[in-house]
Amino acid sequence: MDYEVKADALETAFETADLPRTPVERPALGAAQITDPAKAAFLDGYIRKGSDLELKSVTGATPQDGGYAVPREIDASIDALLKVASPIRQIANVVKVGSAGYRKLVTQNGVLSGWVAETAARPETASPQFNEVVPSFGELYANPAATQAMLDDVAFDAEAWLSSEIAAEFAKAEGAAFVNGNGTNRPKGFLAAPVAASADGARPFGTLQYLPSGVAGAFAANPQDRLVDLVHSLKAPYRQGAVWVMSATTLAAIRKFKTTDGAFLFQPGLVAGQPNMLLGYPVIEAADMPDIAANSLSIAFGNFKLGYLIAERTDTRVLRDPYTNKPYVHFYATKRVGGTVSNSEAIKLLRFAVS
Repeated sequence: MDYEVKADALETAFETADLPRTPVERPALGAAQITDPAKAAFLDGYIRKGSDLELKSVTGATPQDGGYAVPREIDASIDALLKVASPIRQIANVVKVGSAGYRKLVTQNGVLSGWVAETAARPETASPQFNEVVPSFGELYANPAATQAMLDDVAFDAEAWLSSEIAAEFAKAEGAAFVNGNGTNRPKGFLAAPVAASADGARPFGTLQYLPSGVAGAFAANPQDRLVDLVHSLKAPYRQGAVWVMSATTLAAIRKFKTTDGAFLFQPGLVAGQPNMLLGYPVIEAADMPDIAANSLSIAFGNFKLGYLIAERTDTRVLRDPYTNKPYVHFYATKRVGGTVSNSEAIKLLRFAVS
């Protein structure tokens, strides 16, 4: 009985003592008591089981493992496939017009004259005939879009890049129309004009003359003879400033032609700024000219300053539109341009046909 009393008094003394109490930290007994998922996976998966935990290293080689965080250097210049623009604009007659109703008058035959005796009557001579040339107009447009965030964040000048892309595409599109355009909502190309084998004066106005090569889809024997004939089918006044126009494939075939003494007809320009020459006239490569094929009009020779008219309403306009389709910014570019044959005697064609 005495021992029980002593024990009770001792227990009471511990309870009433003014001692600081510190919570006891015990090791976790189970995974359910761990609130950190990573620690729980490590203890439960690796410590307890030994093989369920998948460990990965942080690397820049794999995007998901840290590659996205690795800084990447982007070239500020964008390489693109070059667009081949037709050079017809450089050799044709280009005029600025104030409206789409542009007209040009061309006289045909001119004023005739005659010889008479001193006292003979002076009959009326024939008057010149006027022909109206109306270029076919069309409107080029482009409307690419980019988000404002992209324009703000990209490593290069996106607006300048889009503008240059639009300019290159417009040059390519209008160049193709100057050669092959059908005249519907676009310029009418010189190859789209009517053609005939009859000489000057015997063809209707606006019809181009062609000379046959003698073989369908190829040159005949002594092909240089047909080239000489084509040159002299053009009147002498037009030959001042005349040029050859053909594709690179056609030019490759002509570069192999030789005279009877072994000299090449083609003379490359060996000095910067000096054009390639064929029979004494400059050669212009135009990607839109057709390659040699049956009945193709693959070679043109003439004075395009006098023979083809390009009329443009304005230069290319670009409207930056950030309001219509938010959050996209549109770059609406337009250009009005027309074209047509203005003098059908100034351009001759070689047709790869028997007749």
